[in-house]
Amino acid sequence: MFKTNFIIVWAGQVISVFGSNLSGFALGVWLYQRTGSASNFALVALCTVLPQVLLSPLAGVWIDRHNRRWTMALADTGAALCTLCLAVLFFSGHIQVWHIFLATAISSAFSSLQVPAYTALVASTTAHGQLGRVNGLLQLGRGLADILAPGIAGVLVVTIGVPGVLLVDLLTFCAAVLTLIFVRFPGLEEARPPSQDESSVKTSWWSELQVGWRMLAAQPALSTLLRYQVLFTFLWSLFGVLVTPMVLGFATPDELGAALTVAGIGLLSGSLLMTAWGGPKRRVWGLLFFELLSALAFCLMGLRPSLALVAGAAFLAHFTLAFVSSLAEAIWQGQVPHALQGRIFAFKQTALKLGTFCAYLAASLLADRFLEPLLRSDGLLARSLGPRFGTGPGRGLAFLFFLIGLLKAASVLWIYAAPGLRRLDSDLSRQ
Repeated sequence: MFKTNFIIVWAGQVISVFGSNLSGFALGVWLYQRTGSASNFALVALCTVLPQVLLSPLAGVWIDRHNRRWTMALADTGAALCTLCLAVLFFSGHIQVWHIFLATAISSAFSSLQVPAYTALVASTTAHGQLGRVNGLLQLGRGLADILAPGIAGVLVVTIGVPGVLLVDLLTFCAAVLTLIFVRFPGLEEARPPSQDESSVKTSWWSELQVGWRMLAAQPALSTLLRYQVLFTFLWSLFGVLVTPMVLGFATPDELGAALTVAGIGLLSGSLLMTAWGGPKRRVWGLLFFELLSALAFCLMGLRPSLALVAGAAFLAHFTLAFVSSLAEAIWQGQVPHALQGRIFAFKQTALKLGTFCAYLAASLLADRFLEPLLRSDGLLARSLGPRFGTGPGRGLAFLFFLIGLLKAASVLWIYAAPGLRRLDSDLSRQ
């Protein structure tokens, strides 16, 4: 089903992501124990998002100019050097909090190269009809790394310490780079061929950037899909930030852990099914169907303070996430010319990271200053909405999750009403 060389590269990337998750967890533990400040986590998130927002467009030009496999190897090597520097600082006893912020920002800058290059490499090495299955496989790998890393990292932090975890992460980077160096894709010209819009002489980066932007602007269907994905990313980022305080408003930490585990099983189940099936031929219709299921899940999640209801709804939401993300990615990969994929995918990454950044900024305002006070026992909406959603800690956030479900349902109607996207679905079904 999948080519051996692609599976080797995929395995290397999964191992690398797993290692990065290990070190991210360990550094988070050290940061909190060292400073006792939760605001530092927000600064780490900022250092992760901003470099990708600023550098992704230029990274896209680089990707389209150079070999994509080697670009991924360069990005993984740069991130590995950041991890190595942190490990040296830990072992020498000179580590400072600002070192974490700086290393995170530099590593994120390299990620602005790695992610679009990986997406473009997948599109270049995969038959159009297999894109759904391949993206399901990518989602499966990310899900496995996300679920397994925290528990294993917790054990490693106790047994070998943070410096030891960083060395493990360094080894996983080495595995990823080695697979990229030695694996070949015969018959594939991974560096882009000359575009019809450009001369054989290298043009300026700004000129090439404009070519990619004009291509995206000339495709209203893809522009609409991008706007939907920005909204999708914004809402899911809100969920990621606020789900913990929402559940802890009525449940214990171990019950929260159980609910998050169930959610992770949902993501893995959806990814496995997507990998085996590949999704419907009419990908836009499949995206709409699973997004409606996701909207239902979010509404149920906020409906009342029941751990069983929240865990079941979280399972459904993450199950649909595997399909919506994979189908959207397959649409992009099937529609964007290979010569422009680096730039277009980098533009997409910039927009999605902006959505994440806005969600981080909005989360604290929505939670502490607006929604939570409304559904306290003496809040303005306690009498009107309290009988349905409950009152007390976390219930304002639960109401927000219900609103997210309604907004996701409205986004389905918005996409359905866009004639360009319906034509895009027809084009895909004929390929």
